[in-house]
Amino acid sequence: MASKTEHERHRVVVIGSGFGGLFGTKALRHADVDVTVVARTTHHLFQPLLYQVATGILSEGEIAPPTREVLSRQKNATVLLGDVTGIDLEHRSVTSNVLGRELITEYDSLIVAAGAGQSYFGNDHFSEFAPGMKSIDDALELRGRIFGAFELAEVMAARGQDVDHLLTFVVVGAGPTGVEMAGQIAELAHKTLKSDFRSINTRQARVILLDAAPQVLPPFGAKLGAWTEAKLEKIGVEVQLGAMVIAVDERGLEVQDRDGTRRRIEAVTKVWAAGVQASPLGRILADQTGAALDRAGRISVNPDLTLPGHPEVFVVGDMVALDNLPGVAQVAIQGAQYAAREIDGRLRNKAPQAGFHYFDKGSMATISRFSAVATVGKLRLSGFVAWLMWLAVHLFYITGFKNLVTALLHRTVTIIGNDLSERTVTEQQIFAREALKRLDGAARELVSAPGSERSREELEAQALEEARLTDAGVRGRHD
Repeated sequence: MASKTEHERHRVVVIGSGFGGLFGTKALRHADVDVTVVARTTHHLFQPLLYQVATGILSEGEIAPPTREVLSRQKNATVLLGDVTGIDLEHRSVTSNVLGRELITEYDSLIVAAGAGQSYFGNDHFSEFAPGMKSIDDALELRGRIFGAFELAEVMAARGQDVDHLLTFVVVGAGPTGVEMAGQIAELAHKTLKSDFRSINTRQARVILLDAAPQVLPPFGAKLGAWTEAKLEKIGVEVQLGAMVIAVDERGLEVQDRDGTRRRIEAVTKVWAAGVQASPLGRILADQTGAALDRAGRISVNPDLTLPGHPEVFVVGDMVALDNLPGVAQVAIQGAQYAAREIDGRLRNKAPQAGFHYFDKGSMATISRFSAVATVGKLRLSGFVAWLMWLAVHLFYITGFKNLVTALLHRTVTIIGNDLSERTVTEQQIFAREALKRLDGAARELVSAPGSERSREELEAQALEEARLTDAGVRGRHD
C-alpha cells in the first residue's frame, strides 16, 4: 500500500451510503479533507418509504437516488462501490470487495455508518419465505410476491381451486414498518384492486399483523398504540398480539400464543418487519478493540462516538450502543454530522466538542390514507393532522429536488385516484435472491474471475467479424 505523502490532504473514509454516510459526507463538503464513500449499493436509500415501493405506490428510483448524483457537486468526495469485508485499525485501512475484485482504501479518519439489517432472531432460514424490508431488493421481491399472489389466485379460482392461502397476507412485527406495510396491503386489497379481477374478490383478502409484544407501536406509548390498533382493525387488518412466530415455510407459518397454544396460519405471502441486527462490521471492530457488543450487534462507543483507543474512528447510527439511542434516521444523521464537525475541528485545532447529544425530533408512522400517528416531545397526534405532518417530513428528507417533486406528484395521483402506477412485477423479482443464494460464490460465479477478462484484441476481432458478416450479406439462410 502506498503511504501518505506530505502533499496529500487528510483522508476520510465513510462506510455506508445511508443517512449516516450521506449526511456525514455532505457535512465535510467545506472541510480541508478528501472523502471516500465506500458502500455496497450505488444509491442512497430513503428506507422509511420502502413499503411504498413494495406496494406499488412509488418506483425505486424515487426513494433511492444514485449516490454519485447526490454528491456530484461535492468536489472533495469520491464514491466507490464495494462491500466492506475488513477494517484494519492498526494500519488504518478498509478492505472492500465487489464481484471478487478487492480494494484497499487507507484513511486518516473513519466514519462507520454501515447501518443494520433484518434480524430473524436466530432463525435466518425464515428469510427464504418471509423477506424483510431493508433494501430495494427486498421491496421489489415483496412487490412481486404481493401482486403475484393476486394473479395466481385469479388463475386458481378460475379452475375452481381454493385460494384462501393466496389471499392471506401476514406481516410479522407491529413496529412502524409493520404497521405501515399491513395498512397499505389492506388498502391495496380492499380498495385499489377491488374491480381488477373477475374470479376473486380482493375485498375478502385477509391481512394479519402479528407481534409477540402486547401492543402495537410500543415506542409511541399506550394511548397511540391502542388508537393505531383500532384504526388498523377498522380498515380490515387483523391484529394478533402476544403471538410469536416459531416456524415459517412456503405455504404458511406457525404461531405460539401467550398461553402456549400453537396454531398455523396458511399464507403464501409473508413480510418480516420484526427486529434488526447491526452490521457485522461491529464484530470486526469489537474483536480489535475489546469494545462490548449488545444482543443486536451494536458496539459500545465513547461519548464522542469514537471507538475506545481509536479517536480517529467514529461509529454512528444503528451500529451504536450508547445511552439507549433509538435506531432511527435522525440518530444516524445527527451522529454523522457530529463526527464530521469533530474531524473538521481537529484539523482547525479547535477544542473537542462535548459528548454527542441526540435531539429527538419525534417519531411518526402512517396507517392508511389520511391517517397517521406522531409523537413530538410531549405532544401526541393522530389522524389527519399527524398524516399531514408525516407527509411533509418525509418529503423534506427525500434527497434531491427531482426526487421530491416526482414522489409528491405520484403520491398526489395515488391519493386522488386511489390507483397505483408501479404494479409491474416479474418472476425474477421473486426468485432471483434465492437463486443467487444457491450459488457458492453468489453473483461472483456469474462473472469472469479477476484477470480472466477478454483481451482488447479478441474484442476488436469479434467486432470486425460482425461487421464483415453484415456487409457481405451472409447472415441468415439464402436459397
